[in-house]
Amino acid sequence: MNLIDQLSEKQKHIHSLESIAGLLGWDEQTLLPEDSADQRQDQNATMAKVIHQAETDPEIGRILEQLETQAAKHETAPILRDARRDYDRSTKLPASWVEKRARLCSEAYHAWAAARKNNDFPSYIPYLQRHLDLAKEGAELLGWGDRPYDLQIDLHDPGVDAATIDQLFSSLKSDLVPIVQTIVNSPTKARADIFKGFPVAEQKAFLEDVTASLGFNYKRGRIDISLHPFCSGNGADTRMTTRFDVDNPLDSLFSSIHETGHGIYEQGLPLDSLHNALGKAAGMGAHESQSRLWENQVSRSRSFWKYYEPKFRAAFPKQLEDISSDELYLAINSVSQNPIRVDSDEVTYNLHIIIRFEIEKKLFSGELAINELPEYWNAQYKELLGIEPKNDAEGVLQDVHWSGGAFGYFPSYCLGNMLAAQLWYAATEQLPELEEDFTRGDFSRLLGWLREKVHKNGARYHLLELSQHATGQTLSPQPLIRYLKERYLPLYS
Repeated sequence: MNLIDQLSEKQKHIHSLESIAGLLGWDEQTLLPEDSADQRQDQNATMAKVIHQAETDPEIGRILEQLETQAAKHETAPILRDARRDYDRSTKLPASWVEKRARLCSEAYHAWAAARKNNDFPSYIPYLQRHLDLAKEGAELLGWGDRPYDLQIDLHDPGVDAATIDQLFSSLKSDLVPIVQTIVNSPTKARADIFKGFPVAEQKAFLEDVTASLGFNYKRGRIDISLHPFCSGNGADTRMTTRFDVDNPLDSLFSSIHETGHGIYEQGLPLDSLHNALGKAAGMGAHESQSRLWENQVSRSRSFWKYYEPKFRAAFPKQLEDISSDELYLAINSVSQNPIRVDSDEVTYNLHIIIRFEIEKKLFSGELAINELPEYWNAQYKELLGIEPKNDAEGVLQDVHWSGGAFGYFPSYCLGNMLAAQLWYAATEQLPELEEDFTRGDFSRLLGWLREKVHKNGARYHLLELSQHATGQTLSPQPLIRYLKERYLPLYS
């Protein structure tokens, strides 16, 4: 067996262990009995320890050293690049730190769920503080002690740092705020009272039809219910979740389409390389570009609804009988000052992310203490979105991410929005009359284009390189601004 095959065997073993841990995580948020959390914490900690042992196997280091003395072939260069990065990071982290973090993620998730349910931020403070302290400790161990927040960003989007995001977000913010103000001040308003009494069973059947038509393979995946929608797993076994509200059918529909974008990406990665860089996603910004493109550019378009509106009406004839097509389409593209990120529209959504990015920077620099979060959060919402959450459950407790120590993840959503817009314009230029396909319920050409430009490359290119490779442009907020103006200003003129 040659060296690259030896490395591959080691990586396959790690991947199998990680997929098992992923299933435990999926189960914890979907099916785990309420009083079984303690055992799951032990199971998660045990799996983290076992994975860490596999990741730090000295034999991997030996194989990498030998491979790196050889001239790396083009097809193996990304594999070695990421394998070296992962091995070096794993070997610098003690097993005790890894086990402690895994246990905390489980503890903090259940603490967050209870705190959100009871509107009790003080009860969540100790868990969030431990996560922040542990993240800073990890940065010291990995040699990032002088820029711990850059490490958090790099863990999700390799090659990106806070300075890069600052530049992109500053440009986006200056152009976006006037658009938001124009729309919010418009006399045109979407009706907020048209969605009442939509049975969950019919919602589920409709969204499963939509997501399958977009390209999600239910023979290698499934969708369930969780407190916060997510997608986990890989192309061989993709798990999605959503949530249902009888008076808000668009929430489950668009959250499902969003997670379907993630799932389609995972299912498009090369199955024979899921264990290495050639079969893994290019980072969370790239991942979010796929989910946001399908959710917004595609599924909020007139062409999409030209095909799906009759099906939607057939599923809910009584609920929609007095609603015109224009009223329905405006509701689908409603813009409002919503305090909840996942319920917000795509125009104001990026301001939610900018707020979280600024907060995370201040948490890691020490400018903001954990107990000061609610007051600062509310002030930022007042300044940027003109609203103030009515309580902490609607404010600082609304997102699950920090309960898993996922600092640095939020910027990926906005970076993904930027890349999604660039991909959209590149696709429409290269695929004439693409939106005509959507009016027939045909999304195959767009999916095929994304398979070719993004999916098949795995992590050969990371976010900034991928933008250039797939669209011929450096990552920029300008295509996103163009798209938002073209989609929304005519609606709210």
